[in-house]
Amino acid sequence: MRYLVFSSLVVTSAISGCSLYYESQAKDLVQRQMDAMVFVEGGEFMMGNPGGWDGSKDSWPPHKVVLDDFYIQKYEVTQGDFELFKAVTDYEHSNSSYENLRDNAPDRFQSNFPAVVSWMDASEFCKWLGSQTGKTVELPTEAQWEYAARGGGKTLRYATENGRAEEGVTMAARPSQYRRQKQALPQPPGSYPPNLLGLHDMSGNAAEWVRDYYRADYYERSPVNNPKGPESPVIESWSNEPYRILRGGDFRDFSGNTTVTRRKAIERATNESTGFRCSFSKSFTAEHA
Repeated sequence: MRYLVFSSLVVTSAISGCSLYYESQAKDLVQRQMDAMVFVEGGEFMMGNPGGWDGSKDSWPPHKVVLDDFYIQKYEVTQGDFELFKAVTDYEHSNSSYENLRDNAPDRFQSNFPAVVSWMDASEFCKWLGSQTGKTVELPTEAQWEYAARGGGKTLRYATENGRAEEGVTMAARPSQYRRQKQALPQPPGSYPPNLLGLHDMSGNAAEWVRDYYRADYYERSPVNNPKGPESPVIESWSNEPYRILRGGDFRDFSGNTTVTRRKAIERATNESTGFRCSFSKSFTAEHA
């Protein structure tokens, strides 16, 4: 079902020097990305760990959150679409080790797999979508991500069609042996049934970047209404970069694929397990069920 209908899209000067072919491809990219937005009706829920699934301190305490309506993409952005974004904007990956990673793990960079990106890359992609459509497109907040993954804040451990992790049915099976985890690969977005809101792969594919800075104690003082994370970050001492949050499990960690899984990484960190999807909250005329 198509949730968003745009009568026109304007590709800005970011691609003005490109060929007509790239201009056409860019317009198609923007249209597809925005058509994949799913309307999520806001509401109240207990964020963090209401089911007691995760024993880490990062997921405590559960706390009440109230969210406004928002939109979030039903699929993780693919490597192919991220590469097209790079081509039409001349964007250079934020991590200097990116090409080495590609050379060392070429199978992970297939065009239909979730994009391998840092937080900075994911954020720039979403902002570019916004610049083409006049919407404030960004990474989802941590609260928006969890609310959507749990089917509108329901007490569900997994972001699947039935709230359960069933290997090969609701998500990919775990690597057959521990030593084969390094050879494991994600699935193309949409390979398994969506959750209750029609969103795919929020458990068990790529760990997804969200907008918020990371602080271990933020849940203890999070505001109730539309929390956006700490105002100031924790800085990693070696790189002098702020920590951001990743949510959800990944294809190498079947047992950790709960919707409340919460971890941190510096903004330019890039590895094979990461991915992202975009969102926005600004109201506009749309068609949705």
